[in-house]
Amino acid sequence: MRRIIILGAAGRDFFNFLTVYRDDPAVEVVAFTAQQIPHISERRFPAALAGPRYPKGIPIHPEGRLEHLVRELGAEQCVLAYSDLADVDVMHLAARCNAAGADFVLLGAQRVLRSTRPVVAICASRTGAGKSPLSRAVVPWLREHGQRVAVIRHPMPYGDLEAQRVQRFASEADLVRHKVTVEEREEYEPHLATGSVVFAGVDYEAILRAAEQEADVILWDGGNNDTSFIKADLYFTVVDPHRAGHEASYYPGETNVRLADVVVVNKVDTAPADAVAKVRETVRGLNPRARVVDAACPVRAADPAVLKGRRVLAIDDGPTLTHGGMAFGAAVLAAWDAGARELVDPRPFAVGEIAEALAKYPHVKRALPALGYGDRQVKDLEATVARAAAQGVEAVAIGTPIDLGRLIRIPLPATRVSYSIAFKDVGLDDLLAPVLAGVAAHH
Repeated sequence: MRRIIILGAAGRDFFNFLTVYRDDPAVEVVAFTAQQIPHISERRFPAALAGPRYPKGIPIHPEGRLEHLVRELGAEQCVLAYSDLADVDVMHLAARCNAAGADFVLLGAQRVLRSTRPVVAICASRTGAGKSPLSRAVVPWLREHGQRVAVIRHPMPYGDLEAQRVQRFASEADLVRHKVTVEEREEYEPHLATGSVVFAGVDYEAILRAAEQEADVILWDGGNNDTSFIKADLYFTVVDPHRAGHEASYYPGETNVRLADVVVVNKVDTAPADAVAKVRETVRGLNPRARVVDAACPVRAADPAVLKGRRVLAIDDGPTLTHGGMAFGAAVLAAWDAGARELVDPRPFAVGEIAEALAKYPHVKRALPALGYGDRQVKDLEATVARAAAQGVEAVAIGTPIDLGRLIRIPLPATRVSYSIAFKDVGLDDLLAPVLAGVAAHH
């Protein structure tokens, strides 16, 4: 019997276990490791989900202990099961596993669930490329064409895994009941605001079957740059020319580019023209069969006057700035467009886990990541904003997809920043026509 460690970040790792390894008598998963997300290690994958072969569940350890775990547990294979890693970092993990005595394994993207409904998958080359605004455009279009849509979101189970087995979000009350993090709110709340129902959790076979009961079309709303968990009838991959070259140098983003039916080159309105051209050329080399389309990502402050002429603290999406590698987000762009006098460096004001994150990601100098993986981070975020207010910051630009002012106190004039997607020379009618044909064929 092969002994396996699954390297993860509370998402793809659990999916791979449940769909590939749980019921395989030839393997034993002896541990998970956890990386990227704080406070998700030193837990246990529960026996109720792990099944009868794992009556004590499965321990989850920090990835930093990887070599020790391989040797202590006699692991023969380590399976990488998380996303948004530079290719070189993937190989560093491989070297660590190999040197400790274990094979290094990457599962193929064909290991997916099959739906009884047509599926649109929206994935990306990197975190923060623009999946969310594309999802928020596709869902209303489908609904306007008479389709019931269920959104299945990539997993973010950072709490009680057994309680999070299958989650259904249709209202603010559901968000509160499930005690979601800021990161979860950023993904779920904009969908709920348009009347959509979002499914997520741990057990994606059960999640998919529940969603199918309410939908004519399934929309897979990806996370990070992970591949879809569900076989797609139409596969979108969003690429970001602000990070030109990353579409061919990050795992598994390149896989998404190669899988795509449609590659959306986003942010062409703010990225340098030579970077846009470079990304187009790379995409066509990786996937000649894909349709490559351009899109702008218009960004605007709800009240630009709040920012004009002032020292502004820009708060942007946390994962985009941290492991996504971006130095700025929508709030920074909107503040400059509004005529801010200065974008302040958040590092002198940062406290607790926010300060730790900024130290870990030194490229972030003009935006405050809206980290909120737990109560401690939310409190530290609030304290950081309060310190900024006490030390001369005059206004706040909020570039998160949620109303952050409902979760933390912001003692300064503030305005929310919105961003959307606007296709160039093509429309959703054209891009999504195959989905409606698939629905008709299904009926």
